[in-house]
Amino acid sequence: MDAIRKQATKLREQVARQQQAVLKQFGGGGYSSSDNVVTDEEELQLYQKLEKLYTSTRSSKHFQRDIVRGVEGFMVTGSKQVEIGTKLSEDSRKYGLENSYTSDTTLSKAAFCFSQARSQLEKERETLLKSLNTVIVEPLRAMVVGSALEDARHLAQRYERMRQEAEVQAIEISKRQIKLREVPGNIDSSLKLEAAETKLQELKSNMKVLGKEAVAAMTATEAQQQRSTLRWLIAMVESERSYHQKSLQIFDQLVAEMVSERQRVEAFPSSIMDDPVPPPPSYEEASGAYSSQTIDGSTASVYFLGEVVHSYQAESDVELNLSIGDYVVVRKVSNGWAEGECKGKAGWFPYGYVERRDRVLASKIAEVF
Repeated sequence: MDAIRKQATKLREQVARQQQAVLKQFGGGGYSSSDNVVTDEEELQLYQKLEKLYTSTRSSKHFQRDIVRGVEGFMVTGSKQVEIGTKLSEDSRKYGLENSYTSDTTLSKAAFCFSQARSQLEKERETLLKSLNTVIVEPLRAMVVGSALEDARHLAQRYERMRQEAEVQAIEISKRQIKLREVPGNIDSSLKLEAAETKLQELKSNMKVLGKEAVAAMTATEAQQQRSTLRWLIAMVESERSYHQKSLQIFDQLVAEMVSERQRVEAFPSSIMDDPVPPPPSYEEASGAYSSQTIDGSTASVYFLGEVVHSYQAESDVELNLSIGDYVVVRKVSNGWAEGECKGKAGWFPYGYVERRDRVLASKIAEVF
């Protein structure tokens, strides 16, 4: 449509120049140029400014549409990523819960931590998508189809039509002037020429007023487009920046937890593998332990509450199953093994699998018995 409009304007200008050339050829006094009749320097500047404003507002409108389409596409892709990430989070959580009683719970704990972090990430992504829709897409779309720009363009189009009408009227005046020179003193021709000139003056006056109104409206619309679009672009960047900052914090925390667990577990089993403990003593062999207080020798009678830091699967009836996080009453230690009670059951387990705790919640102590 804009290309057709430009082409029509060029054709009108060509026709006007050709008509002026013909009028000059048959020349004479009076109005020999319709362009001079219709325009002056002020009106020409007004017309050129309006053309530039029309082009500028059209480009801004297209840019706003591009932003809306781009963000909408980003939102569609983001929604799919949320769906995939949420499924991954659920699968990881399921694995972590269902495999928390294996002999080595490192992976299950890492899976559970990953599940929680992934869930937080997808919530942040959902928040970002909602923000982009509310802060960017909806107001931009409303401005693109809003009445402010269309009203300003309507004024510009009315001005253009009136300008064309004034050009036609100027040509009509030139024709009547030629007829009057051919038949001097013709009263009817004189009256018609005078009426045409009066109408042209009215058109020029109205055209100037309408042109100023159109320029003012287009200028205000352009300024609003520029300010609003820049504000929305900044808001979009800030929303994404906030999302990535929060995501980075989540990832940093997750990596720290997983690396710490890996280092602790890798360091702990290695010491056990390098120096494996002998089989647990029987109760008969350790029956004299209560009278001894030497841990480094063979056995010692000690009473303290320990927290399980590495799971252990019993391999005989005299051994005790342990899970990370359990609390055990340690009653004696013998050759790298400890005897104690956990959740109402007693047995032997590797002494290095527990750590002494001086302060424990009452609820945890109740769990031991």
